[in-house]
Amino acid sequence: MFLINMAEQKPESLKKRSRRRDGMSVRQAKHAARSNPPEIDPCPAGQTGGQYKPLTDPQIRQIYDTAIRILEELGMGESPAILTDRSLACGAYINDLGRLSFSRAMVEDILAGACRQFTFYGRDPKYDFEVGGDTVFFGTGGAAVQTLDLDTHVYRPSTLKDLYDFARLIDALHNVSWFTRCCVATDVSDSFDLDVNTVYALLRGTQKPVGTSFSAAEHVDPIIDMLDWTMGGEGKFRRRPSLKAHISPVISPLRFSEEAVAVTLACIKRRVPINGVIAAQSGATSPTTLAGMLASTLAETLATLVMVNVFSPGYPMIFSNWPMVVDLRTGAFAGGGGETALLNAASAQLSNWLGLPSGVASSMADAKAVDTQMGVEKALSSLATGLAGANMVYESSGMMASLLGASFEAFLIDDEMLSHVYRILRGVEVNEDALGFDTIRETVTGEGHFLGGAHTLAAMQRDHFYPELADRNEPRAWAEQGASDIWQRAGVRVREILNTHHPDYLAPGIDEKIRDNFNILLDC
Repeated sequence: MFLINMAEQKPESLKKRSRRRDGMSVRQAKHAARSNPPEIDPCPAGQTGGQYKPLTDPQIRQIYDTAIRILEELGMGESPAILTDRSLACGAYINDLGRLSFSRAMVEDILAGACRQFTFYGRDPKYDFEVGGDTVFFGTGGAAVQTLDLDTHVYRPSTLKDLYDFARLIDALHNVSWFTRCCVATDVSDSFDLDVNTVYALLRGTQKPVGTSFSAAEHVDPIIDMLDWTMGGEGKFRRRPSLKAHISPVISPLRFSEEAVAVTLACIKRRVPINGVIAAQSGATSPTTLAGMLASTLAETLATLVMVNVFSPGYPMIFSNWPMVVDLRTGAFAGGGGETALLNAASAQLSNWLGLPSGVASSMADAKAVDTQMGVEKALSSLATGLAGANMVYESSGMMASLLGASFEAFLIDDEMLSHVYRILRGVEVNEDALGFDTIRETVTGEGHFLGGAHTLAAMQRDHFYPELADRNEPRAWAEQGASDIWQRAGVRVREILNTHHPDYLAPGIDEKIRDNFNILLDC
Protein backbone atom coordinates (compact mmCIF):
# COMPACT_ATOMS: atom_id res chain seq x y z
CA MET A 1 0.00 0.00 0.00
CA PHE A 2 1.34 3.40 -0.91
CA LEU A 3 0.52 6.59 1.03
CA ILE A 4 0.29 9.54 -1.33
CA ASN A 5 1.58 12.90 -0.16
CA MET A 6 -1.28 15.13 -1.30
CA ALA A 7 0.88 18.27 -1.26
CA GLU A 8 3.38 16.61 -3.59
CA GLN A 9 0.68 15.28 -5.87
CA LYS A 10 -1.22 18.56 -6.10
CA PRO A 11 -1.34 19.78 -9.69
CA GLU A 12 0.35 23.07 -10.49
CA SER A 13 -2.99 24.79 -11.09
CA LEU A 14 -4.10 24.05 -7.54
CA LYS A 15 -0.70 24.94 -6.09
CA LYS A 16 -1.05 28.39 -7.57
CA ARG A 17 -4.52 28.78 -6.11
CA SER A 18 -3.29 27.89 -2.65
CA ARG A 19 -0.48 30.42 -2.51
CA ARG A 20 -1.03 33.64 -0.58
CA ARG A 21 -0.66 36.56 -2.90
CA ASP A 22 1.11 39.86 -2.26
CA GLY A 23 2.50 38.71 1.02
CA MET A 24 -0.98 38.21 2.49
CA SER A 25 -0.90 36.87 6.07
CA VAL A 26 -2.77 33.76 7.17
CA ARG A 27 -5.28 35.93 9.07
CA GLN A 28 -5.76 38.23 6.07
CA ALA A 29 -6.24 35.24 3.82
CA LYS A 30 -8.94 33.91 6.12
CA HIS A 31 -10.70 37.27 6.19
CA ALA A 32 -10.56 37.38 2.39
CA ALA A 33 -12.02 33.91 2.14
CA ARG A 34 -14.88 34.85 4.45
CA SER A 35 -15.65 37.96 2.45
CA ASN A 36 -15.85 35.97 -0.75
CA PRO A 37 -18.37 33.19 -0.16
CA PRO A 38 -18.69 30.38 -2.71
CA GLU A 39 -20.68 31.24 -5.80
CA ILE A 40 -22.89 28.24 -5.10
CA ASP A 41 -23.90 27.59 -1.48
CA PRO A 42 -23.50 23.84 -0.93
CA CYS A 43 -25.88 23.82 2.04
CA PRO A 44 -28.52 26.57 1.79
CA ALA A 45 -31.36 27.02 4.25
CA GLY A 46 -34.82 25.78 3.36
CA GLN A 47 -33.82 22.25 2.43
CA THR A 48 -36.46 19.54 2.24
CA GLY A 49 -36.94 17.35 5.30
CA GLY A 50 -39.07 14.32 6.05
CA GLN A 51 -36.53 11.57 5.46
CA TYR A 52 -36.67 10.50 9.11
CA LYS A 53 -40.05 9.11 10.17
CA PRO A 54 -39.93 7.82 13.75
CA LEU A 55 -43.67 7.04 13.68
CA THR A 56 -45.48 4.64 11.39
CA ASP A 57 -48.76 5.72 9.81
CA PRO A 58 -50.84 3.53 12.17
CA GLN A 59 -48.96 5.02 15.15
CA ILE A 60 -49.69 8.55 13.92
CA ARG A 61 -53.36 7.69 13.65
CA GLN A 62 -53.40 6.20 17.16
CA ILE A 63 -51.76 9.26 18.68
CA TYR A 64 -54.09 11.61 16.81
CA ASP A 65 -57.20 9.64 17.78
CA THR A 66 -56.15 9.70 21.42
CA ALA A 67 -55.58 13.46 21.24
CA ILE A 68 -59.08 13.92 19.83
CA ARG A 69 -60.49 11.71 22.58
CA ILE A 70 -58.73 13.88 25.18
CA LEU A 71 -60.33 17.03 23.74
CA GLU A 72 -63.77 15.39 23.50
CA GLU A 73 -63.92 13.61 26.88
CA LEU A 74 -61.57 15.58 29.13
CA GLY A 75 -61.56 18.99 27.47
CA MET A 76 -59.80 22.13 28.66
CA GLY A 77 -60.02 23.71 32.07
CA GLU A 78 -59.98 27.37 33.18
CA SER A 79 -61.17 28.73 29.86
CA PRO A 80 -61.70 32.51 30.08
CA ALA A 81 -65.24 33.68 29.40
CA ILE A 82 -64.41 35.34 26.09
CA LEU A 83 -62.91 32.10 24.76
CA THR A 84 -65.68 29.92 26.18
CA ASP A 85 -68.44 32.02 24.63
CA ARG A 86 -66.73 32.16 21.25
CA SER A 87 -65.98 28.43 21.25
CA LEU A 88 -69.54 27.49 22.22
CA ALA A 89 -70.81 29.59 19.33
CA CYS A 90 -68.51 27.62 17.00
CA GLY A 91 -69.63 24.17 18.13
CA ALA A 92 -67.78 23.47 21.39
CA TYR A 93 -69.60 22.17 24.48
CA ILE A 94 -69.21 21.90 28.24
CA ASN A 95 -68.65 18.27 29.23
CA ASP A 96 -69.72 16.41 32.39
CA LEU A 97 -66.57 17.61 34.13
CA GLY A 98 -67.53 21.22 33.54
CA ARG A 99 -64.66 21.69 31.07
CA LEU A 100 -64.67 23.20 27.59
CA SER A 101 -64.61 20.39 25.04
CA PHE A 102 -64.12 20.17 21.28
CA SER A 103 -65.65 17.44 19.14
CA ARG A 104 -63.76 15.62 16.42
CA ALA A 105 -65.95 17.33 13.83
CA MET A 106 -65.17 20.78 15.21
CA VAL A 107 -61.43 20.13 15.38
CA GLU A 108 -61.33 18.73 11.88
CA ASP A 109 -63.37 21.62 10.48
CA ILE A 110 -60.82 23.99 12.00
CA LEU A 111 -57.95 21.91 10.62
CA ALA A 112 -59.50 22.09 7.15
CA GLY A 113 -59.51 25.90 7.24
CA ALA A 114 -56.27 26.45 9.15
CA CYS A 115 -53.33 28.34 7.71
CA ARG A 116 -51.04 25.95 5.81
CA GLN A 117 -48.28 28.32 4.78
CA PHE A 118 -47.33 31.94 5.31
CA THR A 119 -44.43 34.30 4.70
CA PHE A 120 -42.30 35.30 7.66
CA TYR A 121 -40.93 38.68 6.65
CA GLY A 122 -37.65 40.33 7.44
CA ARG A 123 -37.36 44.09 7.56
CA ASP A 124 -35.03 43.51 4.61
CA PRO A 125 -36.88 41.41 2.00
CA LYS A 126 -33.80 39.30 1.35
CA TYR A 127 -34.51 37.56 4.66
CA ASP A 128 -38.13 36.63 3.85
CA PHE A 129 -38.94 32.93 3.85
CA GLU A 130 -42.00 30.70 3.52
CA VAL A 131 -43.10 28.74 6.57
CA GLY A 132 -44.86 25.45 5.83
CA GLY A 133 -44.70 22.54 3.45
CA ASP A 134 -41.62 20.37 3.85
CA THR A 135 -38.89 23.02 4.07
CA VAL A 136 -36.62 23.33 7.10
CA PHE A 137 -35.28 26.52 8.68
CA PHE A 138 -33.24 26.90 11.85
CA GLY A 139 -33.52 29.84 14.24
CA THR A 140 -33.16 30.81 17.87
CA GLY A 141 -35.10 30.94 21.11
CA GLY A 142 -34.51 30.14 24.71
CA ALA A 143 -35.00 33.18 26.94
CA ALA A 144 -31.96 32.23 29.06
CA VAL A 145 -31.48 34.13 32.30
CA GLN A 146 -27.70 33.61 32.24
CA THR A 147 -24.98 34.28 29.71
CA LEU A 148 -21.68 32.41 29.48
CA ASP A 149 -19.30 35.33 29.66
CA LEU A 150 -17.05 35.67 26.63
CA ASP A 151 -14.02 36.66 28.69
CA THR A 152 -14.32 34.75 31.97
CA HIS A 153 -16.23 31.65 30.75
CA VAL A 154 -18.33 31.97 33.89
CA TYR A 155 -22.12 32.20 33.86
CA ARG A 156 -23.60 35.52 34.94
CA PRO A 157 -27.05 37.15 34.72
CA SER A 158 -28.01 38.07 31.16
CA THR A 159 -28.29 41.76 30.35
CA LEU A 160 -29.90 43.96 27.74
CA LYS A 161 -26.45 44.58 26.26
CA ASP A 162 -26.01 40.82 25.89
CA LEU A 163 -29.26 40.60 23.95
CA TYR A 164 -28.19 43.40 21.63
CA ASP A 165 -24.79 41.78 21.10
CA PHE A 166 -26.43 38.44 20.35
CA ALA A 167 -28.65 40.18 17.79
CA ARG A 168 -25.59 41.74 16.11
CA LEU A 169 -23.87 38.38 16.13
CA ILE A 170 -26.68 36.41 14.50
CA ASP A 171 -27.05 39.18 11.95
CA ALA A 172 -23.70 38.00 10.59
CA LEU A 173 -24.48 34.26 10.72
CA HIS A 174 -25.53 32.41 7.61
CA ASN A 175 -27.77 29.68 8.99
CA VAL A 176 -29.83 31.55 11.61
CA SER A 177 -32.93 32.43 9.58
CA TRP A 178 -34.64 34.41 12.34
CA PHE A 179 -33.81 35.69 15.80
CA THR A 180 -36.10 35.05 18.72
CA ARG A 181 -34.71 36.51 21.92
CA CYS A 182 -32.21 34.01 23.29
CA CYS A 183 -31.85 35.65 26.68
CA VAL A 184 -33.83 37.78 29.09
CA ALA A 185 -32.50 41.18 30.10
CA THR A 186 -32.46 40.56 33.84
CA ASP A 187 -31.23 44.11 34.41
CA VAL A 188 -34.61 45.52 33.30
CA SER A 189 -37.13 45.14 36.12
CA ASP A 190 -40.29 46.77 34.77
CA SER A 191 -42.26 44.36 32.56
CA PHE A 192 -43.29 47.00 30.01
CA ASP A 193 -39.75 48.37 29.77
CA LEU A 194 -38.51 44.79 29.38
CA ASP A 195 -40.86 44.05 26.47
CA VAL A 196 -40.09 47.35 24.73
CA ASN A 197 -36.33 47.19 25.20
CA THR A 198 -36.22 43.56 24.10
CA VAL A 199 -37.83 44.42 20.77
CA TYR A 200 -35.71 47.56 20.45
CA ALA A 201 -32.51 45.49 20.87
CA LEU A 202 -33.68 43.10 18.15
CA LEU A 203 -34.49 45.96 15.78
CA ARG A 204 -31.14 47.65 16.38
CA GLY A 205 -29.17 44.45 15.89
CA THR A 206 -30.69 42.73 12.85
CA GLN A 207 -33.06 43.05 9.92
CA LYS A 208 -33.85 39.35 9.94
CA PRO A 209 -37.32 38.24 11.09
CA VAL A 210 -37.53 38.36 14.87
CA GLY A 211 -39.60 36.91 17.67
CA THR A 212 -40.44 37.90 21.21
CA SER A 213 -43.01 37.43 23.94
CA PHE A 214 -45.37 39.93 25.56
CA SER A 215 -45.79 40.11 29.31
CA ALA A 216 -49.27 41.60 29.01
CA ALA A 217 -51.87 42.20 26.31
CA GLU A 218 -51.68 45.98 26.70
CA HIS A 219 -48.02 45.90 25.66
CA VAL A 220 -48.79 44.72 22.13
CA ASP A 221 -50.21 47.93 20.61
CA PRO A 222 -47.41 50.33 21.58
CA ILE A 223 -44.72 47.86 20.47
CA ILE A 224 -46.36 47.27 17.10
CA ASP A 225 -46.68 51.06 16.76
CA MET A 226 -42.91 51.19 17.26
CA LEU A 227 -42.47 48.61 14.50
CA ASP A 228 -44.68 50.68 12.21
CA TRP A 229 -42.37 53.66 12.72
CA THR A 230 -39.30 51.62 11.81
CA MET A 231 -41.00 50.29 8.67
CA GLY A 232 -42.23 53.62 7.28
CA GLY A 233 -45.50 54.53 8.93
CA GLU A 234 -48.88 53.40 10.23
CA GLY A 235 -50.06 50.03 8.93
CA LYS A 236 -46.67 49.02 7.46
CA PHE A 237 -46.20 46.16 9.91
CA ARG A 238 -49.61 44.70 9.02
CA ARG A 239 -48.53 44.46 5.38
CA ARG A 240 -45.20 42.76 6.17
CA PRO A 241 -45.27 41.26 9.70
CA SER A 242 -41.61 40.89 10.63
CA LEU A 243 -42.08 39.92 14.27
CA LYS A 244 -43.89 36.90 15.67
CA ALA A 245 -45.19 36.40 19.16
CA HIS A 246 -44.25 33.39 21.26
CA ILE A 247 -47.32 32.52 23.28
CA SER A 248 -48.16 29.50 25.44
CA PRO A 249 -51.95 29.73 25.83
CA VAL A 250 -52.12 26.32 27.53
CA ILE A 251 -50.82 25.47 30.98
CA SER A 252 -50.13 21.77 30.99
CA PRO A 253 -51.95 19.62 31.69
CA LEU A 254 -54.98 20.82 29.75
CA ARG A 255 -55.74 24.28 31.13
CA PHE A 256 -55.95 27.62 29.37
CA SER A 257 -54.06 30.65 30.60
CA GLU A 258 -56.30 33.71 30.75
CA GLU A 259 -53.34 36.09 30.41
CA ALA A 260 -51.93 34.25 27.39
CA VAL A 261 -55.34 34.13 25.69
CA ALA A 262 -55.60 37.91 26.14
CA VAL A 263 -52.13 38.39 24.59
CA THR A 264 -53.19 36.16 21.68
CA LEU A 265 -56.24 38.30 20.97
CA ALA A 266 -54.17 41.50 21.11
CA CYS A 267 -51.71 39.98 18.61
CA ILE A 268 -54.51 38.89 16.28
CA LYS A 269 -55.83 42.46 16.25
CA ARG A 270 -52.44 43.73 15.01
CA ARG A 271 -51.73 40.77 12.65
CA VAL A 272 -48.77 39.50 14.63
CA PRO A 273 -48.04 35.88 13.58
CA ILE A 274 -48.35 33.51 16.51
CA ASN A 275 -46.01 30.77 17.58
CA GLY A 276 -48.34 28.67 19.72
CA VAL A 277 -45.93 26.83 22.00
CA ILE A 278 -46.75 23.79 24.11
CA ALA A 279 -43.74 22.79 26.21
CA ALA A 280 -45.02 20.14 28.59
CA GLN A 281 -42.50 18.09 30.57
CA SER A 282 -42.58 14.30 30.74
CA GLY A 283 -43.52 12.85 34.10
CA ALA A 284 -44.34 16.31 35.44
CA THR A 285 -46.96 18.05 33.29
CA SER A 286 -47.50 15.21 30.81
CA PRO A 287 -47.25 11.41 30.85
CA THR A 288 -43.73 10.03 31.04
CA THR A 289 -44.32 7.48 28.28
CA LEU A 290 -43.34 8.87 24.90
CA ALA A 291 -46.59 7.92 23.20
CA GLY A 292 -48.69 9.32 26.04
CA MET A 293 -46.73 12.53 26.00
CA LEU A 294 -47.16 12.94 22.25
CA ALA A 295 -50.91 12.38 22.53
CA SER A 296 -51.32 14.78 25.45
CA THR A 297 -49.23 17.58 23.96
CA LEU A 298 -50.84 17.13 20.55
CA ALA A 299 -54.23 17.63 22.20
CA GLU A 300 -52.98 20.83 23.85
CA THR A 301 -51.49 22.19 20.62
CA LEU A 302 -54.74 21.38 18.79
CA ALA A 303 -56.61 23.26 21.53
CA THR A 304 -54.31 26.24 20.86
CA LEU A 305 -55.08 26.01 17.15
CA VAL A 306 -58.81 25.92 17.90
CA MET A 307 -58.48 28.91 20.22
CA VAL A 308 -56.77 31.02 17.55
CA ASN A 309 -59.08 29.97 14.73
CA VAL A 310 -62.41 30.52 16.48
CA PHE A 311 -61.43 34.17 16.64
CA SER A 312 -59.69 34.43 13.27
CA PRO A 313 -60.07 31.48 10.85
CA GLY A 314 -56.94 30.75 8.85
CA TYR A 315 -54.75 32.98 11.02
CA PRO A 316 -50.96 32.43 10.61
CA MET A 317 -49.92 30.22 13.51
CA ILE A 318 -46.92 27.94 13.93
CA PHE A 319 -48.04 24.63 15.39
CA SER A 320 -45.29 24.34 17.98
CA ASN A 321 -45.60 21.13 19.92
CA TRP A 322 -42.32 20.93 21.89
CA PRO A 323 -42.29 17.80 24.08
CA MET A 324 -39.75 18.31 26.87
CA VAL A 325 -38.08 15.64 28.97
CA VAL A 326 -37.44 15.66 32.71
CA ASP A 327 -34.66 13.62 34.27
CA LEU A 328 -36.83 11.75 36.75
CA ARG A 329 -33.86 11.13 39.04
CA THR A 330 -33.60 14.84 39.84
CA GLY A 331 -36.64 16.57 38.34
CA ALA A 332 -34.36 18.74 36.21
CA PHE A 333 -35.16 19.54 32.59
CA ALA A 334 -33.01 17.45 30.23
CA GLY A 335 -32.80 19.04 26.80
CA GLY A 336 -29.87 17.11 25.40
CA GLY A 337 -31.04 13.50 25.55
CA GLY A 338 -31.99 11.12 22.79
CA GLU A 339 -35.59 11.09 24.02
CA THR A 340 -35.86 14.85 23.45
CA ALA A 341 -34.49 14.49 19.93
CA LEU A 342 -36.85 11.61 19.19
CA LEU A 343 -39.92 13.35 20.64
CA ASN A 344 -39.38 16.58 18.74
CA ALA A 345 -38.76 14.66 15.51
CA ALA A 346 -42.00 12.75 16.09
CA SER A 347 -43.79 16.01 16.84
CA ALA A 348 -42.60 17.46 13.54
CA GLN A 349 -43.85 14.36 11.76
CA LEU A 350 -47.28 14.70 13.41
CA SER A 351 -47.56 18.40 12.54
CA ASN A 352 -46.54 17.77 8.94
CA TRP A 353 -49.06 14.93 8.75
CA LEU A 354 -51.71 17.46 9.75
CA GLY A 355 -50.38 19.82 7.06
CA LEU A 356 -49.68 22.65 9.50
CA PRO A 357 -46.63 24.96 9.78
CA SER A 358 -44.56 23.05 12.30
CA GLY A 359 -42.28 24.24 15.06
CA VAL A 360 -40.07 22.15 17.34
CA ALA A 361 -36.96 22.64 19.45
CA SER A 362 -33.41 21.30 19.17
CA SER A 363 -29.86 21.92 20.38
CA MET A 364 -30.98 22.40 23.98
CA ALA A 365 -27.70 21.08 25.35
CA ASP A 366 -27.48 20.27 29.04
CA ALA A 367 -23.72 20.89 28.85
CA LYS A 368 -22.45 23.94 30.70
CA ALA A 369 -19.20 24.29 28.75
CA VAL A 370 -18.43 24.31 25.04
CA ASP A 371 -17.23 20.71 25.14
CA THR A 372 -17.80 17.23 23.74
CA GLN A 373 -21.08 16.84 25.63
CA MET A 374 -22.37 20.01 24.00
CA GLY A 375 -21.41 18.82 20.53
CA VAL A 376 -23.03 15.41 20.95
CA GLU A 377 -26.27 16.77 22.36
CA LYS A 378 -26.68 19.56 19.83
CA ALA A 379 -25.76 17.54 16.78
CA LEU A 380 -28.07 14.61 17.38
CA SER A 381 -31.15 16.74 18.09
CA SER A 382 -30.57 19.21 15.24
CA LEU A 383 -30.08 16.42 12.74
CA ALA A 384 -33.11 14.49 14.00
CA THR A 385 -35.48 17.47 13.77
CA GLY A 386 -34.07 18.58 10.43
CA LEU A 387 -34.42 15.13 8.90
CA ALA A 388 -37.95 14.87 10.32
CA GLY A 389 -38.91 17.98 8.33
CA ALA A 390 -39.72 20.54 11.01
CA ASN A 391 -40.47 23.84 9.30
CA MET A 392 -39.06 26.02 12.09
CA VAL A 393 -36.50 24.60 14.50
CA TYR A 394 -36.16 26.78 17.59
CA GLU A 395 -33.36 26.94 20.16
CA SER A 396 -31.03 25.68 17.41
CA SER A 397 -28.20 28.09 18.16
CA GLY A 398 -26.43 29.37 21.23
CA MET A 399 -28.29 27.62 24.02
CA MET A 400 -26.52 25.90 26.91
CA ALA A 401 -27.18 24.56 30.39
CA SER A 402 -30.65 23.14 29.67
CA LEU A 403 -31.84 26.53 28.32
CA LEU A 404 -30.66 28.40 31.40
CA GLY A 405 -27.64 29.86 29.60
CA ALA A 406 -26.67 31.35 26.26
CA SER A 407 -23.17 31.38 24.80
CA PHE A 408 -21.61 33.64 22.19
CA GLU A 409 -19.14 30.97 21.12
CA ALA A 410 -21.91 28.35 20.86
CA PHE A 411 -23.70 30.56 18.34
CA LEU A 412 -20.69 30.39 16.02
CA ILE A 413 -20.16 26.66 16.49
CA ASP A 414 -23.86 25.89 16.06
CA ASP A 415 -24.03 27.95 12.90
CA GLU A 416 -21.28 25.81 11.41
CA MET A 417 -22.99 22.65 12.66
CA LEU A 418 -26.19 23.68 10.89
CA SER A 419 -24.32 23.92 7.59
CA HIS A 420 -23.50 20.24 7.99
CA VAL A 421 -27.16 19.49 8.80
CA TYR A 422 -28.35 21.36 5.72
CA ARG A 423 -25.77 19.51 3.63
CA ILE A 424 -27.13 16.18 4.85
CA LEU A 425 -30.70 17.29 4.10
CA ARG A 426 -29.69 18.29 0.60
CA GLY A 427 -28.76 14.71 -0.10
CA VAL A 428 -27.00 13.23 -3.12
CA GLU A 429 -27.70 14.56 -6.60
CA VAL A 430 -27.62 11.71 -9.12
CA ASN A 431 -27.36 12.63 -12.79
CA GLU A 432 -25.01 11.95 -15.67
CA ASP A 433 -22.66 14.80 -14.81
CA ALA A 434 -22.52 13.88 -11.12
CA LEU A 435 -21.91 10.21 -11.89
CA GLY A 436 -18.93 11.33 -13.97
CA PHE A 437 -18.34 8.21 -16.01
CA ASP A 438 -16.38 10.07 -18.71
CA THR A 439 -14.24 11.74 -16.06
CA ILE A 440 -13.51 8.40 -14.43
CA ARG A 441 -12.50 6.94 -17.80
CA GLU A 442 -10.24 9.88 -18.64
CA THR A 443 -8.58 9.74 -15.24
CA VAL A 444 -7.86 6.01 -15.05
CA THR A 445 -6.42 6.10 -18.57
CA GLY A 446 -4.56 9.36 -17.97
CA GLU A 447 -2.98 11.06 -14.95
CA GLY A 448 -4.42 8.63 -12.43
CA HIS A 449 -5.87 11.22 -10.04
CA PHE A 450 -8.76 13.66 -10.02
CA LEU A 451 -6.94 16.61 -8.44
CA GLY A 452 -7.18 19.75 -10.52
CA GLY A 453 -9.51 18.26 -13.11
CA ALA A 454 -12.38 20.32 -14.49
CA HIS A 455 -14.95 17.95 -12.99
CA THR A 456 -13.33 18.26 -9.55
CA LEU A 457 -13.03 22.03 -9.66
CA ALA A 458 -16.64 22.44 -10.78
CA ALA A 459 -17.92 20.35 -7.87
CA MET A 460 -15.44 21.52 -5.25
CA GLN A 461 -17.66 24.20 -3.74
CA ARG A 462 -20.98 23.09 -5.17
CA ASP A 463 -20.93 19.68 -3.49
CA HIS A 464 -18.74 20.21 -0.42
CA PHE A 465 -18.88 22.42 2.67
CA TYR A 466 -15.61 23.64 4.13
CA PRO A 467 -15.85 24.55 7.83
CA GLU A 468 -14.12 27.60 9.22
CA LEU A 469 -14.00 26.66 12.91
CA ALA A 470 -13.54 22.90 12.78
CA ASP A 471 -9.87 21.98 12.45
CA ARG A 472 -8.93 19.57 9.66
CA ASN A 473 -5.17 19.95 9.85
CA GLU A 474 -2.90 17.03 10.64
CA PRO A 475 -1.73 17.03 14.29
CA ARG A 476 1.67 18.61 13.70
CA ALA A 477 0.25 21.56 11.78
CA TRP A 478 -2.47 21.99 14.41
CA ALA A 479 0.16 22.10 17.16
CA GLU A 480 2.31 24.57 15.23
CA GLN A 481 -0.67 26.89 14.88
CA GLY A 482 -1.27 27.01 18.63
CA ALA A 483 -3.15 23.76 19.35
CA SER A 484 -6.36 25.71 19.93
CA ASP A 485 -9.73 24.07 20.53
CA ILE A 486 -12.97 25.07 18.86
CA TRP A 487 -14.09 27.08 21.90
CA GLN A 488 -11.00 29.29 21.56
CA ARG A 489 -11.33 29.64 17.80
CA ALA A 490 -15.01 30.55 18.11
CA GLY A 491 -14.18 33.17 20.73
CA VAL A 492 -11.70 34.84 18.39
CA ARG A 493 -14.27 34.98 15.61
CA VAL A 494 -17.02 36.30 17.94
CA ARG A 495 -14.78 39.18 18.98
CA GLU A 496 -14.00 39.95 15.34
CA ILE A 497 -17.70 40.21 14.55
CA LEU A 498 -18.67 42.22 17.63
CA ASN A 499 -15.76 44.61 17.18
CA THR A 500 -16.53 45.30 13.52
CA HIS A 501 -20.23 44.65 12.92
CA HIS A 502 -22.17 47.67 14.14
CA PRO A 503 -25.31 47.76 12.00
CA ASP A 504 -27.30 50.97 11.87
CA TYR A 505 -30.77 49.69 11.10
CA LEU A 506 -32.70 52.53 12.71
CA ALA A 507 -32.64 55.91 11.02
CA PRO A 508 -31.59 58.72 13.40
CA GLY A 509 -35.02 60.36 13.31
CA ILE A 510 -36.79 57.07 14.05
CA ASP A 511 -34.41 56.19 16.85
CA GLU A 512 -35.01 59.61 18.38
CA LYS A 513 -38.78 59.14 18.11
CA ILE A 514 -38.60 55.77 19.84
CA ARG A 515 -36.47 57.19 22.63
CA ASP A 516 -38.85 60.12 23.05
CA ASN A 517 -41.82 57.77 23.51
CA PHE A 518 -40.29 54.89 25.46
CA ASN A 519 -37.81 54.37 28.26
CA ILE A 520 -35.02 52.95 26.10
CA LEU A 521 -32.21 51.70 28.32
CA LEU A 522 -29.79 50.47 25.67
CA ASP A 523 -26.88 52.86 25.15
CA CYS A 524 -25.44 52.11 21.72
